[in-house]
Amino acid sequence: MTDDGLVRCGWAIGKPGSADFELYRDYHDSEWGRPLHGDVPLFERMSLEAFQSGLSWLIILRKRENFRKAFAGFAPEKVARFTDADVARLMADDGIVRNRAKIEATIANARAVAEVDDFSELLWSFAPAGRRRARPKTLADVPSVTPESTAMARELKRRGFRFVGPTTAYALMQATGMVDDHVQTCWVPPSAHEAGR
Repeated sequence: MTDDGLVRCGWAIGKPGSADFELYRDYHDSEWGRPLHGDVPLFERMSLEAFQSGLSWLIILRKRENFRKAFAGFAPEKVARFTDADVARLMADDGIVRNRAKIEATIANARAVAEVDDFSELLWSFAPAGRRRARPKTLADVPSVTPESTAMARELKRRGFRFVGPTTAYALMQATGMVDDHVQTCWVPPSAHEAGR
């Protein structure tokens, strides 16, 4: 429980009053696990999940607005036109995570999005079908990989996407409401992914 009396998932709890706590709380309460659709929002989340790989999500949240500015609001058609000069610009931008492989992957992924008829539909086609599974009791009950995330990663890689392994794919599924991994005691109301289709 936090200073507002609400129970949240353990990862979203920090020192009340700190900027980091506010970032985590707001992201947890208003975004994480909520059904998300559309090429731009999903491309942004996919890109941020890739940049987060090996780092704390808090680092990404702190730099999120800088990422948006650096990557043209994550409009895939704009990022797809980035050149070597843009890569150099991004490598010099200390407002983002300066990792050449991840920067180049983001540009390659934007180009791959352009080859997909409906990127949102493609990603959501891997959301678990049928009856929604029960929320996990604890964070220890949350998987890091599922058959669906493995299938998503395989298909995305087949289409030329990078930095989208099964673990990153599952994190994307969690973040965009394809699965609901808020713990059972969390105050955030359940939202069936079917409602977001």
